[in-house]
Amino acid sequence: MSIAMARIDNRLLHGIIVTQWAPISHAHRVMVIDDQVANDDIAKASMWLARPTGMAISIISQATALSHFIQGQYDREAVFLIAKEPEIFLNLSNQGVKIPKITIGSTNFKDHATKLAPRVFATNQNLTTYHQLLALGIKIEIQFVPADKPIDLKDKLR
Repeated sequence: MSIAMARIDNRLLHGIIVTQWAPISHAHRVMVIDDQVANDDIAKASMWLARPTGMAISIISQATALSHFIQGQYDREAVFLIAKEPEIFLNLSNQGVKIPKITIGSTNFKDHATKLAPRVFATNQNLTTYHQLLALGIKIEIQFVPADKPIDLKDKLR
């Protein structure tokens, strides 16, 4: 299994993901990891309709994702991971899932959050998590669409 791409995006699966990021990911599967959406049949159905052409899709909880990775369920696939929060990627990484790079697209505004870019906000917990991910050797960039110049998160955290 290889992680073809990992992205933090508050909207999860949406038009920019489907039309711009999925094609350049070269992934076989888009995996939305979100406990709330995984248990919301209407939200899942709308994301299933938005599935990128030719790609499998999984909309699952964090526990299910971890279980599937540990069982090797995706060993023969390149997977494009999408989650709303960096903590999901830290939890996966701490359990042995190799994530080489994370792209931050858009995050929700949060009270008392640090603005890292025009569409990117981070709580103190998110900032701690980003530091932990960087310490694991995971490259993290802020990039809304592929045409934007990526911004290295290390530069924003100094």
